[in-house]
Amino acid sequence: MQHKEAILASYQRISPYIHKTLVFTSEGINAICGAELFFKCENFQKMGAFKMRGATNAILQLTEAQRSKGVVTHSSGNFAQALSLAAKSLGVPAYIVMPENAPQVKKDAVISYHGQITICEATIEARESTFAKIAKETGAAFVHPSNDIDVIHGNATACLELLEEHPHLEMVIAPVGGGGLLAGTALATHYFGKNCIAIGGEPTAVNDAYRSLKSGKIETNSSTNTIADGLRTNLGNINFPILQKHVDQIICVEEQDILEAMQLIYQRLKIVVEPSSAVALAVVLKNKKSFENKSVGIVLSGGNVDLQKLPF
Repeated sequence: MQHKEAILASYQRISPYIHKTLVFTSEGINAICGAELFFKCENFQKMGAFKMRGATNAILQLTEAQRSKGVVTHSSGNFAQALSLAAKSLGVPAYIVMPENAPQVKKDAVISYHGQITICEATIEARESTFAKIAKETGAAFVHPSNDIDVIHGNATACLELLEEHPHLEMVIAPVGGGGLLAGTALATHYFGKNCIAIGGEPTAVNDAYRSLKSGKIETNSSTNTIADGLRTNLGNINFPILQKHVDQIICVEEQDILEAMQLIYQRLKIVVEPSSAVALAVVLKNKKSFENKSVGIVLSGGNVDLQKLPF
């Protein structure tokens, strides 16, 4: 099945289990940016992030026999919650490997969705060895948070909805961490947009995706020192070729840019978003000339923020 058909099939498959999220606009933000912005509010999605789409799609693609043994993943938060809730709603066991530095609010949410947590060291190596052990012991199917084609096609449905509502968009900006949202967004703009391009937003502190597109191979980060905790992961061999083919560019923003964009969303849109979500707006605020008089979609990826630890 080609990407276009797969995205449409995914949308039909997951529709009973997800919210069709709202699109917000703000004349105030438009005036500040000098552009017409349309915010796809995935912070209103079930469990508070776009990842519910990909997680649900991935589980629904498993056989009954596979589902009976459960699913396993590793995630610092949002995908952990998404897979737990999707699994719970489909009656499937969920085993979740979380790094020790994952926000407590996200751990609590996973537990509330009946996910079975195993804590590991905060390294990719520790995550991968821990989930491999659990998969071996339980027979659970591994669902990668971002480097899985069913997850990517599920994620693409957010941008599909946005373009159905606003077909005139010239570009859609999504944050990039593991690459699953941006890959889905890029496929959606390519197949369902009208001369619409996909742009990634990434913190300079963890700009592995930006460097990967420049070098032509998957780069990694030596540090994960960004406020955008959802964007600390690396690209994978499934989503990277999609980004190479369908993403126009990735634009990097500083920590202060992310903070200012996050504050502006709270002040003007009156909604709760996590720092990772604010990265897409930060791209426009930092590069106003590039987006002047354009119609721009902004994917607000999620709203799972610890209100005890707001950065402002």
